[in-house]
Amino acid sequence: MTNTGARAIIFTGGRLDDWALKYIQPGDLLIGADNGAAYLTERGYSLYAALGDFDSVTDSMKESIRANSGQFIECDPVMKDASDTQMAFEFALRQNPAAIVICGALGSRFDHSLSNVQLLVKALDRRIDCMIADEQNEITIAGANRPVKITRKHFAYASLLPLSSTVTGVTLDGFRYPLDNATLTLGNSLSVSNELIADEGVVSVQTGKLLVIQSKDECD
Repeated sequence: MTNTGARAIIFTGGRLDDWALKYIQPGDLLIGADNGAAYLTERGYSLYAALGDFDSVTDSMKESIRANSGQFIECDPVMKDASDTQMAFEFALRQNPAAIVICGALGSRFDHSLSNVQLLVKALDRRIDCMIADEQNEITIAGANRPVKITRKHFAYASLLPLSSTVTGVTLDGFRYPLDNATLTLGNSLSVSNELIADEGVVSVQTGKLLVIQSKDECD
């Protein structure tokens, strides 16, 4: 089944709580990856699809997920070439969504978190807006001819981190510390902890790939 015009919201197995439910809007395609599918099922949501090896849920929960999912795609926990999150992400891309939001992709395993952040590149290449969200952060990506617009909401900071070795033509509009046609390189902290001073900010680049991270301190 292919849908256009709807967002895909992926819940995966990292840190999840009530904050994540606020990202769900009417008409979204809800996709659960392994324990993320259990999280949604336990809260009464019907899933467009559930994917993964389901090695972190009980047999009874797996059957409940199956019963509440339009599509249930199970794989072997050992003989697979992608993480549950990547499987759900690739599935979401095939639905040709208007945008993708991934909740639960950041957690205690840094290797998994970094791998999930790198999925943003695939969305950028497909010209699909994609965001990874948790309680403290929203992460998206800007590329050539793909500017990013962000709003202040409840985040105190906005940081820009190159995901390619060099990012050129970086221009900021609406930020406390503006940049105009700047070049950013890996390992340089110049663009960390900026702030929005307008209701909306725009990040544009000419070449390269640039992570745009809105964040707040845990105590905020």
